[in-house]
Amino acid sequence: KWVGESEHAVREIFRKARQAAPCIIFFDEIDALAPARGSGADSHVSERVVSQLLTELDGIVPLNNVTVIAATNRPDLIDPALLRPGRFDKIIEVPMPDEAARRQILEIHLRGKTLAKDVDLNKLAAQTSGMSGAELAGLVQTASMLAVREFIDKYGDEYKKHLNEFAITMAHFEEALKQLKSRLPVRRTELNLTP
Repeated sequence: KWVGESEHAVREIFRKARQAAPCIIFFDEIDALAPARGSGADSHVSERVVSQLLTELDGIVPLNNVTVIAATNRPDLIDPALLRPGRFDKIIEVPMPDEAARRQILEIHLRGKTLAKDVDLNKLAAQTSGMSGAELAGLVQTASMLAVREFIDKYGDEYKKHLNEFAITMAHFEEALKQLKSRLPVRRTELNLTP
């Protein structure tokens, strides 16, 4: 909105963190906040935000007991200056969940939901290779919505009389998986992190 507002917000975050120390500052999707300078339409704003982040990370006012962490799905888009020693210099890759973890994630998101006897979580976990936890949550949500729509279409205004018959079936999950996979981005398996 106003010139300097974004940089002011960054300064305020760090000021409040110093006051509340010990404290952790977590920037989610740091690539959107601090893209490589000169790379986008709002480059002047981005450049000022990156400069302010660098000032706060390297600045005169120490970050005593303030830990700064950032997450991204696109480390290749982050301004390289932020990846230099003393800044965000430790990169920890969090891989996609393996089959056992995907099953656990599905179980978590299915708590409290009524499943038909044909739902095979082992099969679903195997079919969802390469999917993130958020994508698995989306799968459960989409399957649930498909089941609700089908149920209401079947019973109309009388659906309340048949609530004991409601269940999410394997067919709902298979359709949801088909819909979700058609929308998933192609994953980049290798990103160059050299600044």
